[in-house]
Amino acid sequence: MGQSRSPLGVAELERVAARGWRAPEEEALGGWLLRAAGGFTGRANTALVTGDPGLPLGEAADAVGAWYRARGLRPGVQLPGVASRPVDAALAAAGWERGEDVLVLTAPLVPGAADDVPVELAPAPDDAWLAAYREASPAARAVLTNAGRVVFAAVRPEPGGEPVAVARGVVTDDWLGVAALTVAGQHRRRGLATAVMGALTRWGAGQGAHWVYLQVAASNAPARALYRGAGYVEHHRYHYRWAPEDA
Repeated sequence: MGQSRSPLGVAELERVAARGWRAPEEEALGGWLLRAAGGFTGRANTALVTGDPGLPLGEAADAVGAWYRARGLRPGVQLPGVASRPVDAALAAAGWERGEDVLVLTAPLVPGAADDVPVELAPAPDDAWLAAYREASPAARAVLTNAGRVVFAAVRPEPGGEPVAVARGVVTDDWLGVAALTVAGQHRRRGLATAVMGALTRWGAGQGAHWVYLQVAASNAPARALYRGAGYVEHHRYHYRWAPEDA
């Protein structure tokens, strides 16, 4: 993969990613997007801060807090890129707790070459796929399947057996989003992640995608090295802020 610059800015790419990882419940607050999914993942249970909420910042924070507490969730926001820094600073001053940085990586989509690792692609995750991903809750299934063009990759040593590597791909507009890449501990460093990524990029190309994005925690050095070696570059970062527990 080359290292051409992404055609989308931070806010635009975050909105594409939000459409590829959709919560069952969503509501707009001006340019912000409130999302609730029973607590499964930060992305599906925080307000995406892009644009103007249409309220003074203090009132917007109160509205976010009330919305999430009404659903039994801890209020949180996702703060991408430099444009969210004023909101970040205000919430920090109000005692909202900061999460670690998450890197959003992008690359032009170049279909990966097929190799001798068979990768199964399915339109929905079965119970074994969810177990390999270590998320089998109804909330997880609801978010994972809430997309039009979505596929679930799995490497299974035996047909119909337990997967040793899984990942999810989704195409939104001309972007392939890759998530949930998980390789069982005893099967790592065998090229399975590369094989799964190759299968997903071939599928994405067939769906008309021209770009790929994915998210990786800043602390996940092995994954960052894998993606760097495959040509992915950092587009931007985001982090979460969570309302004080005793608020």
